[in-house]
Amino acid sequence: MELDELRQMNAGDLRLKEREAREEIFRLKLKLRTNQLDNPSNYRRARKELARIMTLLRRKSGPAGVGAAARTKASDAGAS
Repeated sequence: MELDELRQMNAGDLRLKEREAREEIFRLKLKLRTNQLDNPSNYRRARKELARIMTLLRRKSGPAGVGAAARTKASDAGAS
């Protein structure tokens, strides 16, 4: 799938694509380990697509999620 198409998707659609990509990677890994995979580059392509999807999901969640986690850790450290 093209990166532009992924960028236009909302977070819910990206989560669905993430689940599909993980299932595809599982199937490809199984075929790779049992020497039934015709084209090993498909496994690498699927992993890269999952990484792109996860990156876009992380960016769409925005800095609020990252900042909240950082503030929680900082407040826990200060409480000790």
